[in-house]
Amino acid sequence: MVMDIRLARIDDRLIHGQVATAWSKATGIERILVVSDTVAQDELRKFLLKQAAPPGIKSNVITKRKLIEVYHDQLFDHLRVMLLFEIPQDVLEVVEAGVDIQSINIGGMRFLEGKKMVTNFISLDKSDVQCFLKLADLGIELETRKVPADRKNDLIQLIQKEKMMP
Repeated sequence: MVMDIRLARIDDRLIHGQVATAWSKATGIERILVVSDTVAQDELRKFLLKQAAPPGIKSNVITKRKLIEVYHDQLFDHLRVMLLFEIPQDVLEVVEAGVDIQSINIGGMRFLEGKKMVTNFISLDKSDVQCFLKLADLGIELETRKVPADRKNDLIQLIQKEKMMP
C-alpha cells in the first residue's frame, strides 16, 4: 500500500483559509504536505504554514525528494493526505518519479509578467502549459476550482480556448 492522496492541489498561496477549511473537510484528510524545495529551506515560511493548518490536521513542509522517499514508506500507508504544490513543474517531477496522482486541482496561480490569465485566479506561461500538457498526456485529470462547491472546469479546455496550445 501507499499513502492515500485525497487531494493534490496547485496553489501558490499554499495553506490559506479555503484550503484550511473547505478542502480539508471535503476530503477528510489527516495531514497536509506542502511539497516545495524552496519553502522547505525557508524557516519562517515553514513555521507560518504549520500555524495555518486547521485544528486537528498536521502539516509538514517537505522537499520533492522527501515526498518521493516517503510515498512508498509503510509508515505512511493509508495516511489521508493533501499534497500542496506551488508550481506544476514540481507536480510533474514527483509524478515522473513514481508518485501516483490521479487528479490535480488547480486553485491559484498568480499573475506575473509573461503569464496570461486563463481564469480570474489562474495565470500561465509557456512552461506551465507544457507541464500541464505532459500531465494530461499521463492521464491525470486537471481541474480548476477554488473551493469544493465550485463546478469543475477542465484546464486543458481553458488552455485551448485561450489559444495557448504549443
